Amino acid sequence: MKNLTTIILGLAAVAMVSCSDIDENDRFTYVRPANVSRAVLIEDFTGQRCVNCPNANDVIRQLQEQYGDSNVIAVGIHSGPLGYKGNSRYVGLATDLGNEYYTHFGAEYQPVGMVNRHGLVNYTDWSGKVHDALQDTASVLLRLSATYDTLSRQASVIVNASSLDKSFTGHLQVWLVEDSITALQKMPDGSVDYNYLHNHVLRAAVNGDWGEEVSIPATESKMFGYSYSLPENNVADHCYFVAFVYDDSGVQQVAKVRIKQNNK
Repeated sequence: MKNLTTIILGLAAVAMVSCSDIDENDRFTYVRPANVSRAVLIEDFTGQRCVNCPNANDVIRQLQEQYGDSNVIAVGIHSGPLGYKGNSRYVGLATDLGNEYYTHFGAEYQPVGMVNRHGLVNYTDWSGKVHDALQDTASVLLRLSATYDTLSRQASVIVNASSLDKSFTGHLQVWLVEDSITALQKMPDGSVDYNYLHNHVLRAAVNGDWGEEVSIPATESKMFGYSYSLPENNVADHCYFVAFVYDDSGVQQVAKVRIKQNNK
């Protein structure tokens, strides 16, 4: 993990010296980005032994079809008593990280989730919560770019965070998420599907379990960079970074980017 903030500040200092002949009042003109859309984060506490969890996944799929998967970003947090860590024969998706979140947020059953971290709600209520959250005004703009080195399996992401009309103080969280994982899943009829396709599975916290504290003054931007070595059991073509900023009032913005751009 390498934070690029120091590098960016150093480059900014050089730029200011080289432009010292320009009047200070003429150096920067802030233009508020037009049509900044508010994206929504669904944190889905799920498990491979949870019979109703496929129903929750169906709700997520429907919401992403309705609003777009860049506007409704879901992360499946395999955890809790119905999570499954696997064995030598079967792939398990539950993690210690997922269990930490499950306990911290006080989940007591599955499936259950949070929409922009505004409390735990049953999956049958996600549609209304997502609709309401999309009406909120975005206070932060996130732009992500990623690179991936095939030989070293090193994935890197740069997060450009811009605070709009007011300053932001909170945390920046970056997760590694993976789609298209074939693994067992208990189904609503009680059967077990050994070839169930799991999507938006939380794999790792790239910058710590709870992210990094950040403070961005109003109308300013900051850049943050992180690297992550992809384990052999993660398929690079199916992986992406999810980054979001949150404070005591919830998630303020979320974005995602695939680690391999244009399948390169």
